[in-house]
Amino acid sequence: MAALMLPSAAAAEDLNARAAASAKADDGSLRARPVLPRQPISAPRWTVSAEALFLGRSGAGRQPLVSLVPGDVYWWTPTGPNTTNVPGVEALNSGQLGQRLAAGQKLGLAYRDPSGIGAELSYFGVLGLKVAKATGPENPGQWLVMKAPGTFWQTQDYAYQSMVWQSDTRLHSLEANARLELSPRVTLLAGVRWLQLRDRLEGTLDPADLGQPMWKFTIPSRLSDAVPVAGSPIVANPPFWTTETTNDLYGIQIGANAALWEAGRFSLDATIKAGVYDNRARQLTLVSMQKQIYPAEAASSAAAFVAEGGLVAKYRITEAAALKLGYAALWLDGVALAPGQIQQTSTTPSSVTAQGVNHRSGTLFQGMTFGVEYSF
Repeated sequence: MAALMLPSAAAAEDLNARAAASAKADDGSLRARPVLPRQPISAPRWTVSAEALFLGRSGAGRQPLVSLVPGDVYWWTPTGPNTTNVPGVEALNSGQLGQRLAAGQKLGLAYRDPSGIGAELSYFGVLGLKVAKATGPENPGQWLVMKAPGTFWQTQDYAYQSMVWQSDTRLHSLEANARLELSPRVTLLAGVRWLQLRDRLEGTLDPADLGQPMWKFTIPSRLSDAVPVAGSPIVANPPFWTTETTNDLYGIQIGANAALWEAGRFSLDATIKAGVYDNRARQLTLVSMQKQIYPAEAASSAAAFVAEGGLVAKYRITEAAALKLGYAALWLDGVALAPGQIQQTSTTPSSVTAQGVNHRSGTLFQGMTFGVEYSF
């Protein structure tokens, strides 16, 4: 061991002597040693994010839902003016059923290779986009009338009732994209996406009937005759009209992400995407006539277009974690919404038939996102 250590020690002393000599200039003064460059830390490859999503919806066409007809018009007569053929004044249409913000969740996972190529997977869903509008007792002496193609028409059973329309919408999105960095600030993306949009529209009379509307059996009748008859049996009062549509959209999309601004821990990014889709749409309609439910359904496929844009502001808490606050907007065109199916439904006194699916509607979702992301 001593024999091995002695040459090593001698070599070390020789290296120290050479280093000391090289540290002196020709004039004998000390010279600064060169500083080796610091090895760069590898950039994070994975990023996970979790966000709360708050979206509202606007755009559902202008399908008339409630019209007002003077109360002195007969409810029904074999001939002459009555509530089936007297044009009323529109009191409510589907475009007035704008849905306020509803909460959802958004999850994301992204991978970035040092070469600038990457991939991402993301999902978001929003349930409970609901709204209800009532037309009724504040319009005394006027019939509330809803009509559909064929023989169907609906009025209130009693003068004290309102006609209430409720809308309920649900949205899901799942997408996978490949990413390519063109520069440190601009990234292109392309991928596949699935969206599901479900829309439900329901019309009811509120409050429920207090008894059998016997006045309907007395022809002619005016609104003043629409009063409960003492001792008449109470009957079930189901929704007089219910339509539910389901859109499953499968498509491809392209887009871009850009870093717009950065200052210290703050940054602002923008994203835009657009794609074409195959929309497999179906509708189910339930119509109540004389308190009996008649179903009808149909399905079809058609092309649809989807565009999405958003802004995200980030505040980096640490090198790995950041808070996110953003605005998001999603436009769907070529989808089937529930109000659009009313004109696709044909009725007779004893049957209901769906003539097809109206998938020519467009709708806009927009709102705010808030969450965190972590890179490693």
